[in-house]
Amino acid sequence: MKVVYKRPEALRDVTMHYCPGCGHSILHRVLAEVIDGLGILGNTIIVGPVGCSVLIYNYFNCDGTESPHGRAAAVATGVKRAQPDKVVVCYQGDGDLAAIGTAETLHAANRGEKISVIFVNNAIYGMTGGQMAPTTLAGQQTKTTPYGRDPDHIGMPLRMCELLSQLDSTAYIERVSVHDVKNIIKTKKAVKKSLQYQIDGVGYSFLEVLSMCPTNWGMSSVQAANWVSDAMIPYYPLGVFKDRTKGEG
Repeated sequence: MKVVYKRPEALRDVTMHYCPGCGHSILHRVLAEVIDGLGILGNTIIVGPVGCSVLIYNYFNCDGTESPHGRAAAVATGVKRAQPDKVVVCYQGDGDLAAIGTAETLHAANRGEKISVIFVNNAIYGMTGGQMAPTTLAGQQTKTTPYGRDPDHIGMPLRMCELLSQLDSTAYIERVSVHDVKNIIKTKKAVKKSLQYQIDGVGYSFLEVLSMCPTNWGMSSVQAANWVSDAMIPYYPLGVFKDRTKGEG
């Protein structure tokens, strides 16, 4: 009998710790399939900092390293410069990348480091219990904004793709989502492009992935997927913001 959904070689046969309906497990599968497809399993290094994906290196058969909270871009920079022949993937959440890691993110992009950054945006701090993140939407309720995020007091949510695409040194910037099958397929194509651009030496790439967090949003898995479509995408529009190889952005 033909096995249609065979586990990717890059993905270990272990149970993941993610909550039901979380987008991280979907994205892990996508990343593993791309690593297999490109034939780079033995040449890939994943950098994971603090956050829901803190145990990402337990799920992949390639090399991986931990970094302090927010410092993944700095660690990835060191890894890539020390081993320029490796494919270095920086996998970060929104609380990590866009809050404590803002400086590292911005300056790694501004230097044009030849790394692939995968930025998971679920509009909330997931691992620590649901506090407001830099990406929390205006009016969105969290543990630290029980009456909703107030832009007059806290400011508007950060749009990282729009911000980083303004830098001359960035090569590829795109925002995708994993809330439905059509967008998961698009996400896989974007992940492949990001890693291929690094292999080809094109430059710094940044892929933002809108993701569900049913537990901290207080929703069912179906409601969370719909919320990405109905609430997140209007503020965080999907698409390519910059592609140096095509003259976009």
